Amino acid sequence: MKLIVEKNAMEVSRKLILRILDIMNEEPSRNYSIALSGGSTPAQLFDLWSSEYKQETDWDRILFFWVDERCVPPTHSDSNYGMTKKILLDKVPIAEAQVFRLQGEADPVLEAARYTDLVRDKLQVKNGVPIFDIVLLGAGDDGHTSSIFPGQEELLTTTAPYAACYNPYNGQKRLALTGQPLINANLTIFLITGQNKSTVVLDMYKSGDTGPAAYVAHHAKQVELYIDKAAAIEL
Repeated sequence: MKLIVEKNAMEVSRKLILRILDIMNEEPSRNYSIALSGGSTPAQLFDLWSSEYKQETDWDRILFFWVDERCVPPTHSDSNYGMTKKILLDKVPIAEAQVFRLQGEADPVLEAARYTDLVRDKLQVKNGVPIFDIVLLGAGDDGHTSSIFPGQEELLTTTAPYAACYNPYNGQKRLALTGQPLINANLTIFLITGQNKSTVVLDMYKSGDTGPAAYVAHHAKQVELYIDKAAAIEL
């Protein structure tokens, strides 16, 4: 696991964007598939990307997918896609055909199956697992990632790339990218900021499989952990 620590959330977001651009420059003749997560930390990253790095990014070569989604319409304030559209997609020159959203308003079981078929069609598949170039993840202070919460560890080993699930704290239905695509991506990136995440970061970096985020961090083929100093306080 590669650890990158910057002084604050803005600087760690900047470092991560530059890393993505460097990866894309390594093979300038091909497209890159990136699975996005929601949340306040990615929102800051998306805002920075659509402003400071808008001109430096070859948007024609990016295919955007989603790691997880709340089961709400895209206009709802809880929608991961809705947040990304408002902060990033509407502000950059990316074609609608390059954006593949999880449909939170659809029946979650049917949508998990539809999206599974979609990613298997669009991406390289190895042993039934669709391979993303980059999966961008966060982590909750309870150790959840990709809407896989503690107690839902079966989603880490299921053969279905996407699954219907729920938030155990409020019962909200969700859709989630499951463990096998998370750990088999060409690069799995965690972006985590804030002192309230410091215990989770410690578990991910030094402990065992103490939660979904730690499991993915320890089993991923290639993983990089981008954190600010506040999140690194217990390391």
